[in-house]
Amino acid sequence: MFEIHREELDWAGRKLVLETGKIARQADGAVVATYGETTVLASVVSAKTAKAGQDFFPLTVNYQEKAFAAGRIPGGYFKREGRPSEKETLVSRLIDRPIRPLFPDGYRNDTQVIVTVLSHDLENDPDILAMVATSAALTLSGVPFMGPVGAARVGFINGALKLNPTVEELKDSALDLVVAGTGDAVLMVESEAKELSEAVLLDAVMTGHRGFQPVIDAIIRLAEKAAKEPRDLVVADKSEIEAAVRQVAEAELREAYKITSKQDRYAAVDAVKAKVAAALFSTEDEAKYSKEDVAEVFHDLQAKVVRWNILDSGIRIDGRDVRTVRPIRAEVGLLPRTHGSALFTRGETQALVVATLGTGEDEQFVDSLEGTYKERFLLHYNFPPYSVGETGRIGSPGRREIGHGKLAWRAIHPMLPTAAEFPYTVRIVSEITESNGSSSMATVCGSSLALMDAGVPLKRPTAGIAMGLILEGERYAVLSDILGDEDHLGDMDFKVAGTEQGITSLQMDIKITGINEEIMRVALDQAKAGRLHILGEMSKALTGARAELGEFAPRIETLKIPTDKIREVIGTGGKVIREIVEKTGAKINIEDDGTVKVASADANSIRAAINWIKSIASDPEVGQIYDGTVVKVVDFGAFVNFFGSKDGLVHISQLAKGRVAKSSDVVKEGDKVKVKLLGFDDRGKVRLSMRIVDQQTGEDLEGKEKAEQQEADV
Repeated sequence: MFEIHREELDWAGRKLVLETGKIARQADGAVVATYGETTVLASVVSAKTAKAGQDFFPLTVNYQEKAFAAGRIPGGYFKREGRPSEKETLVSRLIDRPIRPLFPDGYRNDTQVIVTVLSHDLENDPDILAMVATSAALTLSGVPFMGPVGAARVGFINGALKLNPTVEELKDSALDLVVAGTGDAVLMVESEAKELSEAVLLDAVMTGHRGFQPVIDAIIRLAEKAAKEPRDLVVADKSEIEAAVRQVAEAELREAYKITSKQDRYAAVDAVKAKVAAALFSTEDEAKYSKEDVAEVFHDLQAKVVRWNILDSGIRIDGRDVRTVRPIRAEVGLLPRTHGSALFTRGETQALVVATLGTGEDEQFVDSLEGTYKERFLLHYNFPPYSVGETGRIGSPGRREIGHGKLAWRAIHPMLPTAAEFPYTVRIVSEITESNGSSSMATVCGSSLALMDAGVPLKRPTAGIAMGLILEGERYAVLSDILGDEDHLGDMDFKVAGTEQGITSLQMDIKITGINEEIMRVALDQAKAGRLHILGEMSKALTGARAELGEFAPRIETLKIPTDKIREVIGTGGKVIREIVEKTGAKINIEDDGTVKVASADANSIRAAINWIKSIASDPEVGQIYDGTVVKVVDFGAFVNFFGSKDGLVHISQLAKGRVAKSSDVVKEGDKVKVKLLGFDDRGKVRLSMRIVDQQTGEDLEGKEKAEQQEADV
């Protein structure tokens, strides 16, 4: 019934199994991959023909995690998987990026990759396995795919690089790097690092590249046994169209791409495009060429003009050389009521970034296959259409927004203080208000400034820069701080973020069939110089975190109570803690180890809540002086409430200096006083002595009297 083919190999100390022929046999290609006890199914289906008039390659990648893979039932009312989680979206992008450049130009058939996590051993992350399974399924499918692709994760643990560390090992790693590529070259890198050097990152990339070569070999062996016959791919000869378009457009396109202003340049390019249409599509005769073919050839000519100009002259679209960073202006404290804000402008790219501080109640609960955990650092990136002078849909964030936000998150995350050092939930929102170049790297710079403006004690400021590449044969040019056109028409998008001391995040996407170690080394060195320049420009606005939090930010104070007192502080059904919150106005978060965080923008509110909690969770100390309130006056003294909810008697002999005829001559109900805990009587009742205070200022009148007498004696 089944014609099963398998390949097995030992990979970084665990067995990798690739199997086809048993599951999803109606797909063009399907592979079940198992690593340890983590299993994924990758399927590929590609339409037999392209849609008429389609001028792009419609590739869709969907990675999906099923809760049953980890023996869990999904949360929520419907108890089934819903829209993709952030991780599913990010892994879908991770799979897409290295495979997309390996489809030939001219292939326009609708193609869909679906990867489903079937089993998760909570030790081996399914993302690398999903990339490997996808590569194998594409290689078997008969679809024109210039693979296979391999992928690996690299960690840096105790000063040494480690191939494919486990989930547990990654917790102690200074690096989480994913690299993908072919047998000859690197295609994609994604990483988070703790200020590692360029040399370590490059070594990690090449370690990963060498590490996944056995996987590529295994996919080839599987394909030799089970691959379908390759599909015929007929690529139309467009040399005649190219000659016609170049004759009309080349000279004027070269002039258009000398215009430095983005909008003016676009207008000039559109005018050339209109001239081509007028020349090639006469209304009197039947068109000799299709509009789709002419549009594609015109786009290719745009790319060639930009690339030729840079390689021939070393001068870019906006007049810069290959290393120069566009003019930068950094500003902080723009918005009066926010906790921290920054406006970072680099050329025609601008990010308005706002930092907000919250309490433990604001932490995000993340439901994953590994279980539910809390996240105290959130970074949300928004790209409204007006940022590029266009109209468009406004709605929930797409894959691009989620991916760019996560890249900036990785860049900033290693520089955040620990929860013990700074017990706040931190949210960053980056609104891209202009875009012509890397808005994700502008987000990194703006986020660093906004956090410091909010008083978040970052270890060091962080900046980011996007690098590009023009590669023609043996000639190449690495470009610092690329424009949008250079990204669109170039061969590489290489983003590097970090501090003065090292790299915190690196992301690389190659649009050709890969690059070598030499080009990566040049790009990393050039990126370092650009990053240090940007940090210098940022320092003109702010060099470190402000000494105090903003006026409207919550203050958080922490105390520890015995764990056996937690129930008393919370009360039956939360009654006690709700009352404390309601009457003091403070936010309170109690952790299982007895750590209590009390937050409010009002210091008096925090103090009142802490005193109340202490009164429940601990006992007052004999000999200590406390603030109190007179609750009842009797002939033999006064009853005082102190230490939150404790009551005690001040005998008439202990009122003021003890020379009191009637208690009511000294105090009345509601008076604020200071009391000293003397001890307990025979029945365990609290005994206090009292000092009278000024009801307006709270000043100790007895202490003031003594001070005045000492001054008079002198």
